[in-house]
Amino acid sequence: MKKVYSDFVKFVREIYGSDRYIPLHEPRFNGKEREYVLEAIESTFVSSVGHYVSKFEQAVSKYTGAKFSVATVNGTSALHTALLMHGVGNGDEVITQPLTFVATCNAISYCGADPVFVDVEKKSLGICPDSLSQFLHDNAELRDDGKCRNKITGKRIIACVLVHNFGHPSKIKAISQLCTQYNIIVIEDAAESLGSLFENKHTGTFGAMGILSFNGNKIVTAGGGGMIITDDEEMANHAKHKTNTAKLPHPWMFLHNEIGYNYRMPNLNAALGYAQLELIENFVKKKRVLADKYFQWFTEYGYEMIREPNGARSNYWFNTILTQNRMERDAFLKFTNENDVMTRPAWTPMHTLPMYEHCVRTELPATEWLEDRIVNIPSSVI
Repeated sequence: MKKVYSDFVKFVREIYGSDRYIPLHEPRFNGKEREYVLEAIESTFVSSVGHYVSKFEQAVSKYTGAKFSVATVNGTSALHTALLMHGVGNGDEVITQPLTFVATCNAISYCGADPVFVDVEKKSLGICPDSLSQFLHDNAELRDDGKCRNKITGKRIIACVLVHNFGHPSKIKAISQLCTQYNIIVIEDAAESLGSLFENKHTGTFGAMGILSFNGNKIVTAGGGGMIITDDEEMANHAKHKTNTAKLPHPWMFLHNEIGYNYRMPNLNAALGYAQLELIENFVKKKRVLADKYFQWFTEYGYEMIREPNGARSNYWFNTILTQNRMERDAFLKFTNENDVMTRPAWTPMHTLPMYEHCVRTELPATEWLEDRIVNIPSSVI
């Protein structure tokens, strides 16, 4: 097997034209990033007050097709706020998936709610509609007050947070239909899927709210930063208010009418993100070319690669292969990283972490199967 791993390292170096360390995903600054950031610096409005924040919000709305966008300091704060906007609170349950970055579950916990884990699909890596349907059939009931309750725990099941893992769209329509039957709100964690479409509609625009991330390793980066996207004007305005410390307009007084959060995106970050967003379609195009190169190479070597679901366009944020088992996964990871080509496994599933191991969950065979096999490989724009 070492020859296969060695050939892979050589192939990656040929793709990126480098004998140096190859990271998993690094940003590309090929546009007007320096120009816009310098303009923000020269304006002296480098923090939360500055015109690039609103320009970035408007650009994200135009690109995704969402009517409203609210910039935040990061994707986690965006998800936390989106949950708060829909009344998620102490003692509630929020359905989600165990195969995700920890921020998904942390944001649920910030509200005082508990994650409930249903299994994922092997192909899309998102929530499995069959697993969700079975959980709802066995555990959920819609009461006369219009609220969904867990028959076993007695807690309100208020929302479902689905994740578009590694940029691949989940089966959002099937999931939404199931949740609608039980009056469960759908919020999309689209942190990794900017530029990904399902049936020609942007991820994050199917549910009540979606969230995006502009962390340094995302397809478009603002250095940090997140965004809430929605078609609900009232919710968007409230989210903007709450993330701005719930401060009321006044010429000089500091007046606040509810508990708010200092979740504002700085103007410097927005300037960088705005410049990056101008390049998004070029980035997606090049990443899809890279995915095809990998697919052809791995097919010749007998490996399976995660490909975009039917009816979807993935941004291929991370290219993902499946090894035969955990032993091979670890051998692949060890060889590549020791040879300065960065690869990573999937996140440790949430239900195995000490703070979430007590949470309600279904059987999770696909999650556990994927954990043993997933390897993410270098995916920077070529």
